Amino acid sequence: MNYIELHNISKTYDKGKVLAVNNISLSVSEGEIFGLIGPDGSGKTSIFRMLTTLIIPDSGSAMVLGYDVVKDYRKIRNEVGYMPGRFSLYPDLSVEENLRFYATMFGTTIEENYHLIRDIYVQIEAFGKRKAGQLSGGMKQKLALCCALIHKPKVLFLDEPTTGIDPVSRKELWEMLRKLKTENICIFVSTPYMDEALQCDRIALIQQGEILSIDTPQAVVEQFDKYIYAVSSDDTYKLLKVLMQYPERLNSYPFGEFAHLVAVAELDEIQLGEFLKNNGFNDIRINRIDATIEDCFIDLSRQTKE
Repeated sequence: MNYIELHNISKTYDKGKVLAVNNISLSVSEGEIFGLIGPDGSGKTSIFRMLTTLIIPDSGSAMVLGYDVVKDYRKIRNEVGYMPGRFSLYPDLSVEENLRFYATMFGTTIEENYHLIRDIYVQIEAFGKRKAGQLSGGMKQKLALCCALIHKPKVLFLDEPTTGIDPVSRKELWEMLRKLKTENICIFVSTPYMDEALQCDRIALIQQGEILSIDTPQAVVEQFDKYIYAVSSDDTYKLLKVLMQYPERLNSYPFGEFAHLVAVAELDEIQLGEFLKNNGFNDIRINRIDATIEDCFIDLSRQTKE
């Protein structure tokens, strides 16, 4: 069963001058972790706000748990959990008070659904009397997740839940989401971090309000039909400029300490090395590599611009 369905959804702002979401269609099923992957400003939050009935789409239709996001907004709000990108709990209430407040709002108790939040809550239980506004970034996210889960939602919306938190907290949060999946909760999550795509069952790559690809992370990578080389030297900035002149280059861009060089056909690495030596580079390293999700995203973005 599809818990989320979007059909040709569009959304504009500033009286139609800014197109945030452009004719998007997708579906998410029961017990699935679905990732909306894209940079800031790509339309992720607008999609989340439409699905959680906070804003109305300009055109198209969307259903959550079989309910229309415009006509049945009250029913949807009772059945879903939403964790927005910004910390939105009450900073002057304690951890315990926030959690109890949200449980009461939905007509339940902490005890009734404690099994859903137990693994998360035990990590912040020692700070139960501390005001929420005084928690660290990672602790705030864990509390927000507890509050979003306390009424046992069928769909959990998480808008960039790992932004601004440390790597350990990021890892812990994804482990928690995998456990929640076993409860048949549909998890719809957005993130600007391409590496987090691998944590999802399926992903949609989004750029400038348009979907570039929808598939499993493995299938997205397998569909990449070009050759990628990781190239490094003693001057990365100059290397990127010189690689733009290489005749066999399709694209090139910085990737950590390397430059990624993309070509349609397999390159002669010796010839490439000679080209770089002739341009004054030393300590040259060239390695053929497999594409990452980020490489796929960059390539799909390039294709849409052509």
